[in-house]
Amino acid sequence: MPVRPTVRFTALFTLTALASTALAACGSGSGDDPDTVKVSFKQSTDNSIKVMDTYLADIKKQFEKANPGKKVDLVPIKAPDSEYYTKLQQMLRSPKTAPDLVYEDTFLINSDITSGYLKPLDDYLAKWKDWDQFIDTAKAAAKGEDGKTYGVPDGTDTRGLWFSKDVFAKAGLPADWQPKTWDEVLDAARTIKEKVPGVTPLNVYTGKPAGEAATMQGFEMLLYGTGDGGSDPLYDKGSKKWITAGQGFKDSLAFVETVYKEKLGPEVSDALDPNFGTRVRGELLPQGKLGIALDGSWLPQDWLEGSGHEWPEWSKELGLAAMPTQNGQAPGRVSMSGGWTWSIPAKAGNPDLAFEFIKTMQTKANAQKWYIANSGIAVRKDVANDPAYVDAQPGIKFFTDLVADTHYRPAYPAYPKVSVAIQEAMEGVTTGDKSVEEAAGDYDEALKEATDNQVVSK
Repeated sequence: MPVRPTVRFTALFTLTALASTALAACGSGSGDDPDTVKVSFKQSTDNSIKVMDTYLADIKKQFEKANPGKKVDLVPIKAPDSEYYTKLQQMLRSPKTAPDLVYEDTFLINSDITSGYLKPLDDYLAKWKDWDQFIDTAKAAAKGEDGKTYGVPDGTDTRGLWFSKDVFAKAGLPADWQPKTWDEVLDAARTIKEKVPGVTPLNVYTGKPAGEAATMQGFEMLLYGTGDGGSDPLYDKGSKKWITAGQGFKDSLAFVETVYKEKLGPEVSDALDPNFGTRVRGELLPQGKLGIALDGSWLPQDWLEGSGHEWPEWSKELGLAAMPTQNGQAPGRVSMSGGWTWSIPAKAGNPDLAFEFIKTMQTKANAQKWYIANSGIAVRKDVANDPAYVDAQPGIKFFTDLVADTHYRPAYPAYPKVSVAIQEAMEGVTTGDKSVEEAAGDYDEALKEATDNQVVSK
């Protein structure tokens, strides 16, 4: 619910294949027709999930009606997250393939800014009155180190624990479960394993195939709950250096190791399937085959009417709990937040038309429609204060309340490569190929390489 500063790594595609895919996706580029805006976006790998497609089709219709003679060409990229980022980067490199508008995950926006792939939007934003409605943290997520803004956010997210009330009832666990420590999470998973055979007790995303989902939904939800909550465990802002693997990092790896060593999680082959997240949302949770899922606020978008996986009973059948800190230390719970932005490529042929499309997407009414459709958390103040949004679906209030204790990834150009190093460490302990100490040591070496040795021990 998200690829290196100048080179994106992927285990499944060669650079040549990606380049040809990107060229095919974008045809002859965005600048050939001054009256057409090309909009590239991430399409779900699940053919039945059409949330983004449906939303953009509606915006296209509005835009073309309000701007006679102008056309919108929607250019979907259907791929898992890590492959989407790689394909997108290939498209951004050339004016022949660059669309006019792209959907950027905030975790990589600074690497794309540093690579010169995106256009600053400050001149547009200064003339757009709605920009004042966006919350400061969301604005900051789209800002480069040069102080300029390179994207308009379309929402944010938080993360927590989803659990099956039916599985919990069979295991003799409480329907109002609210764990206070990591041990309580693991103990619940062990109870499910013992008492409810045939059910996966706990899912924690892991490894390189899961990409940023492993880093953010998995590892960082652990790591950011290991300290006192007052300092960033990945990046030291004082020294402007990345932090090597300390005790909290190793404890987080040990948690992942325990999940897979004790067979509390899915089969390793399933966990390392890049499309496993689609199965979690579309099959395992709705069918009561998963006890606990450490996952994001956006899951209900897959279960709404018209989604293809309609599950109107989900709010009665699933419980929600905050992810606890390691030992219950203050503030007692942890969440991570990210989000996506709409950005204009530096090599876009029709940037003015692209920003007009952004303005159409981001009216109060259209933004509210999107937040509700994709189970997002509002970043516009006027929407966040609207009871129609707050009451739109179960879970919105729970996940919005987590913003008070949420954390944001270090938004620096090296972060995507640091994220890959984390995924590799997780994968090592998941498969059992490496001990926690070995995986942590390998992470430190990868961290030094990823950051030009800008590291510090804590």
